This record gives sequence, C-alpha cells and structure tokens, in this order.
Amino acid sequence: MSLIQITTLAIMAVFYITYFAKQISQRKQGINTMILGEGNKPKNQKRLEIMLKGATFTMPVVEIASIWWNLMGLPLLVQWIGVAIAALGVSCFIAGMLTMKGSWRAGIPEKKETTLVTEGIYRISRNPAFLGFDLMYAGILVAFPNAWHAVATALTILLFHKQILGEEHFLEEAFGDDYLNYKKKTNRYI
Repeated sequence: MSLIQITTLAIMAVFYITYFAKQISQRKQGINTMILGEGNKPKNQKRLEIMLKGATFTMPVVEIASIWWNLMGLPLLVQWIGVAIAALGVSCFIAGMLTMKGSWRAGIPEKKETTLVTEGIYRISRNPAFLGFDLMYAGILVAFPNAWHAVATALTILLFHKQILGEEHFLEEAFGDDYLNYKKKTNRYI
C-alpha cells in the first residue's frame, strides 16, 4: 500500500471517528443525533433521509474499494491535490460539528429542539458539515477515480443538496426572520 493510500485512509478514519464520537457523546447527554429518516416527517423528506443514510454508509465502502484498487493510477500530484481537498473537507466538517455543539443533528428534527448557530465557521458557510462531506467525497474521487466512485459521489452530493434545501425550509419555519437575515448574509456553501 502506498503513502497516498495510507494518508487517504487516515483522513477518512479521522472523519468517521470524529463523526461517531460526536454521536456517542451526544447520546450520553440524552441527545439523539442520528435522526435521518426517523419520526413523523413528510413522506418525501423521510424517503430522502433514508436514501441519504444509505448513501453515507455506502460511500466509505466505495471509497475504500477505490483507494485499495487505485485503478486509474493518476499522477501523484493529482492524487495529492485530491487528498488535500479531502483533508480540507474533514476540517470543515469538524469545525462545523464542533461549532454546533449540542445542536448538531443528522436529519431534520420534528420540532425546534436546536438553536440557530451563526458564529465561527457558520459565518462563512451555512452548511460547513455538508460542505465538508462534499469536499471529502470529491477529493477522494479526484485522487482515486473510477466510474462507480463517480456515480456514488455525484448521487450522494445531490442527496446532500436536497437535504440542505429541506433543512433550510425547517430553519425558516423554526427561526423566521433571524434565519432569513442570516441566509441573506451567509452563502449556502462558501
């Protein structure tokens, strides 16, 4: 296994360890973090969240297979650029997750059980965690491309975007003018 493969797997490990550690930490505080597809949500939203949950659990398998077999054998410079993009994504994700503190959720809550976070990295992006996912997935795709990986990445990023649109609707209803003013000042991604 090459250094580029090991580095990419290490970046993925940091991402997923952080992701699951946050869920465990919040569960110990009585906060249900993973609410994708759960509860009494509109049918379309619930279906989207179930597909998104499936995609986020499928992506690591696709990524690891792509890294392992490294089919394209791209120039190392291109691969390192992809790894740098993935590392930037992990950094965005972690910064977003930490800034959200106890308000961080995976999925749209049924009721307003969160606060509107507009500080830290949320001054730059309304969705740094989703941006982080997107950058990590895209970066690994740049470094280790193949057709299956490209399709899985594109579909997952599309699902994330649709989820963001649903979350924006929830936040507009939950926080009204506060969210609308924040939305005017801060871009959806960057």
